Amino acid sequence: MTSSTSFDDRYGEPDQLRDQLRQLLKYRVTIALGIVLGLLGGLLLVLLRAGSYTSTGEVLVRSTVDPFSTFGVSVDNQVSMGTEQQIALSASVAARAAKALREPSRAEALLKELRVSNAPHTQILRFEYTAGTAKRAARVNNAFIDAYLADRKERTDATVRRMANALKRQVAPLIRKSNAEVGKPGSAALRDQINVLQKRISDFESRDTSGGDVVRKPKPPKHPAGPGPVALIGLGLMGGLVLAIVLAWLRSAFEPRVRSVAEVQGALGAPVLAILPGAGTDSELLEVGRVASSRAEVYRTLAFHLRSGDARTAGGTLLVVAPKQDREAEAAAINLAAVFAESGEDVLLVDATASTPGLAARLPLLTEDSGDETEGPRPLDGRVVVDAGTAGRIMLCPDRRGASTGDIPMSPMVARVLSCAAGRSSVVVTRALLEHADGLAVAQRADGVLIVGGLEHTTRDDLRQVRELISCSGGHIVGAVLCPGTRRSLLRGALDSGRGQGERGSSAMPAARAEALSVAAHQVDGRTQEELISQPQQSSSAQDDTLTASKG
Repeated sequence: MTSSTSFDDRYGEPDQLRDQLRQLLKYRVTIALGIVLGLLGGLLLVLLRAGSYTSTGEVLVRSTVDPFSTFGVSVDNQVSMGTEQQIALSASVAARAAKALREPSRAEALLKELRVSNAPHTQILRFEYTAGTAKRAARVNNAFIDAYLADRKERTDATVRRMANALKRQVAPLIRKSNAEVGKPGSAALRDQINVLQKRISDFESRDTSGGDVVRKPKPPKHPAGPGPVALIGLGLMGGLVLAIVLAWLRSAFEPRVRSVAEVQGALGAPVLAILPGAGTDSELLEVGRVASSRAEVYRTLAFHLRSGDARTAGGTLLVVAPKQDREAEAAAINLAAVFAESGEDVLLVDATASTPGLAARLPLLTEDSGDETEGPRPLDGRVVVDAGTAGRIMLCPDRRGASTGDIPMSPMVARVLSCAAGRSSVVVTRALLEHADGLAVAQRADGVLIVGGLEHTTRDDLRQVRELISCSGGHIVGAVLCPGTRRSLLRGALDSGRGQGERGSSAMPAARAEALSVAAHQVDGRTQEELISQPQQSSSAQDDTLTASKG
């Protein structure tokens, strides 16, 4: 069992990687922005490093013998390179260099750009100076090297003078004593002692006191310090690519909207039956039977899935609802009704959207003199018949609440209509499920619920909430229909929202009020179902009074 699971996992990992890669590639603007930022960073580094030149010089520090201990001391131990490195970076050397450069007030500023290092087990000091121009870097570096060598020579000369003067002070009394004891015993030994001291004085005075040798003279560098322009641009591009991937991953991780079919199916717990192609701004609401378009064929495929596929909702009532306000829900309901009529079914389309204008005002209707002899019971006075062209005719029960009474639940009317429409295939389109509670009461007696959502503007939380509400109400979700995503700007969204409120009045309800209306709709629906069947001609105002009484 374990081996089978691991075998399946090995084949599932590439699919997961491909899905994750597709998710990242959906944020092309973010990826492009990250790459552009990286490229700009690389170009900025090129500009900053273009004015930075480093000149390098090397000095071999010469060893000097300790005048107090000339025996038993190795040459390597006669020079402390750490001490010499600190002296090269001292303020006295910087002041001497600044004076040579005729910039005595900038000694500290000059010292900040100087680096002195010493390779292990060597007596070589490396001087590196960085400046804005190549000539400036070489000139200042030469000044520091000359200042260090001059400072070391001065210190050595001072030591030689001190030692020579001390020896001369010792020799002077010996010479006077030797002149006074000429010819006496012991004068020869005194003379030898004087000769030794005079030889030491001569050795000190003839010693080379130069601080060292310049083994690499600082020259103006040919190229700026650090990596070249090509390397910096490449580094910026690599950094931008990493930044782009991180930003895209963060956006994908924190993106609340659904971006793929897999996300919709995971959040809704139902299959995606169709993906509608984009519709133009002037496209007709009813396309099946009247317009030859790709969307009409998608609606026919969707109807086939509903009637013959896994969903299998043969006949009965189909509720078409969107999580939030979406024009595509109305289009899906109308065109599905047209496809069912095209296949020979007797279709009843119920409009419970409370929109202004309603579906009856936006669909092609048959006039009274068109010779319509549609058989079957009349669910409501004022019914209309929609001309679906070659698909046939559809009976439409319009929503007559109007904008001023848009908050009144539609479930009692829908229950009466569906009860009177025995033998018909009913398609009900209702208001947004998360904005109004009347759709839950309709979902109870519907044979299937079709969710219409859109990529880019439907969130996973909305779909999960719809799934929970319909499951709790006893409804059955047969699948989902997705429409192409069109990300709107904040200004456009605000304008659309304001226009929608002006048309529909106050359509959105607080959560507490929606819950109360849902409970009231269930109570009214459960109490009056038999009455609605026995009294098909009850007026809508009586239902409204009943609902108001139950709410009170």
